[in-house]
Amino acid sequence: MPRSLPVIVLLLCLPLWLAASYGVRYGLMEDGQWVGLCGVPAQYWQCQVRSLLGLAIHFQLIAWLAVALSVLAQLLKGRAGWYLAAVGLLFGLSALVLYTASIAVFAVVLAGLRLVRQAQVARLA
Repeated sequence: MPRSLPVIVLLLCLPLWLAASYGVRYGLMEDGQWVGLCGVPAQYWQCQVRSLLGLAIHFQLIAWLAVALSVLAQLLKGRAGWYLAAVGLLFGLSALVLYTASIAVFAVVLAGLRLVRQAQVARLA
């Protein structure tokens, strides 16, 4: 497996994840049709998802999860830290789109820094 394959996959997944996050925001959270349909929340499963996502947005769970993953990725070495930073970046982008930009910016920057960090070579002196 080439070393650049995870980077290529990440670069392909990021725009798709961003588009999906915008689809959730404008198709489920801000669309006016759901206001009328969700008068009885148990009638549609989409209303339950919308309600739970609204609570996650209100309590900033997605953004704090992204921060936690990004900070943990800074502490882990090797591929595990890189993959954790990639997941933190995905959650951070979702949090940016879903109304919690103030905290999510910090997570995205931390994850981005971890993704571009070079492996340290031990020097023999």
